[in-house]
Amino acid sequence: MDFELSDDNKMIRDVVQRYVQNELLPLEPMILRREAEIAGTAQPLVPPEVEADLQAKAKALALWGIDLPEEFGGQDLGALTKLTVIEQLRYSVVPLTLAPDSPNLHFLKTCCKGEQIERYLIPYGKGEKKSCLALTEPGAGSDIGGMSTRAERRNGKWILNGEKIFISHVMSADFLIVIAVTDPDKRQRGGMTAFLVDKNTPGLTIPSSYPTIAGEYLTFGIHFDNVELGDEQVLGEVGDAFIPLQNRLGIRRMEIAAKALGAARRCVDIMLDHANNRSTFGQKLADRQAVQWWIADSHQEMEMCRLLAHRLAWRIDRGEKDVRREASMVKLQASEMIGRVSDRAVQLLGGMGLSKESPIEYIYRAYRVQRIVEGASEIHRWTIARDLLRNGQPAA
Repeated sequence: MDFELSDDNKMIRDVVQRYVQNELLPLEPMILRREAEIAGTAQPLVPPEVEADLQAKAKALALWGIDLPEEFGGQDLGALTKLTVIEQLRYSVVPLTLAPDSPNLHFLKTCCKGEQIERYLIPYGKGEKKSCLALTEPGAGSDIGGMSTRAERRNGKWILNGEKIFISHVMSADFLIVIAVTDPDKRQRGGMTAFLVDKNTPGLTIPSSYPTIAGEYLTFGIHFDNVELGDEQVLGEVGDAFIPLQNRLGIRRMEIAAKALGAARRCVDIMLDHANNRSTFGQKLADRQAVQWWIADSHQEMEMCRLLAHRLAWRIDRGEKDVRREASMVKLQASEMIGRVSDRAVQLLGGMGLSKESPIEYIYRAYRVQRIVEGASEIHRWTIARDLLRNGQPAA
């Protein structure tokens, strides 16, 4: 297993670093100010006109369709390149996601068939359409088996009823990937189906918003009232949504690790600068053992998570289909790592670490979300242990 970045990968990394320095970091004061101003509202953290400008500049630099297959107009550079790009982007607190968003891309790429390819996959890959995943429910978060949204067969149509909650990106989405129960007896063992639902479909409403701990994570409730869908809206096979859904979640979990790595690197850089330049009681902070340990522990934990994440990307790029345990490990370790690193950064910076003038305060709040979304830490520990108890350890 060689995790050394190729020359092409290093070149892309350097391009993204320059993009971050030139385009994203100058926007941070505006983003931090706006995050405080729009708290509790349904406004996006990045204004739409700014988002469009950033995407256009990224596209001009060929930072587009990185893991999209070439036959659909992408570059097909793989998971490791995408991981590298996301880590560089998330050095900044400007929450930019380059199109197309990878997890839903992989879901569509795996399951789209017939006219769905022209109607959804290709426009999504080109950035002409946006999507969101409607999965979480008031009574079914980490416990997917508790889902109550139903799709029933009536008169040759699928009739969708139910409620989703904490759904992000729905306001900008053109269509939704909705997971519903089609066989209550089987549920995740052959009774869940994915549907492609255009946002303007009659019966679909967005009755409420749920602003969360940081402005980037703006979520909404969705209500389905007798939404009528044809067979052409079934994504994949009836009853078989669980496995492609798990693979889709695995991609997102790898991305969460990449985001955490980018934010942790920013925190450590700020810690290094502050420790080298701030003195108290006649001594530089850099000379104090407690500060040295905070920095040493943060760097080591960051590097260990990077190795885990690179190994996961390597396995995905090799075509391995079942990476659920590895994805859980990566997501668990990285989401908890950034919590520890950002906490140390706050402590080192003191009052400035609490100030909304500093990106540290925002990172501290925003990345707390990662220990809950895409499976809480406790669920991932359970998943890893259950897999080990059933299948044993892999060969070293």
